[in-house]
Amino acid sequence: MSLPRSSALTPALVASHRRNAKKSTGPWAVRGKAWSRLNRLRNGMRSPEYINFLKALLDARPCQVELTAHALLASRQAHHPVFSEIAEMSVQTENDICNGSRWSRAERKS
Repeated sequence: MSLPRSSALTPALVASHRRNAKKSTGPWAVRGKAWSRLNRLRNGMRSPEYINFLKALLDARPCQVELTAHALLASRQAHHPVFSEIAEMSVQTENDICNGSRWSRAERKS
């Protein structure tokens, strides 16, 4: 059984809390801030950056997915490995579809 804690906050304790809070302000660099903004990608891929990235890949014109992926990955916000993975998968899927449709057309002609 734990002992009850005292609820009295002394001025020294409040000042100590404020000093400690100032020390933990998070990342300062632009890259660190961008990276920390994507922390929730691990839990559900619901960040606005990820959703916009995915929509841009899905809305790319046929045979332009690779160019779109390279343009999107060149932006500052897309330095997270998840963006590279989804771009590679999108490009590979488009290549498989294109190669598959050519193969099936060639097969039908024979």
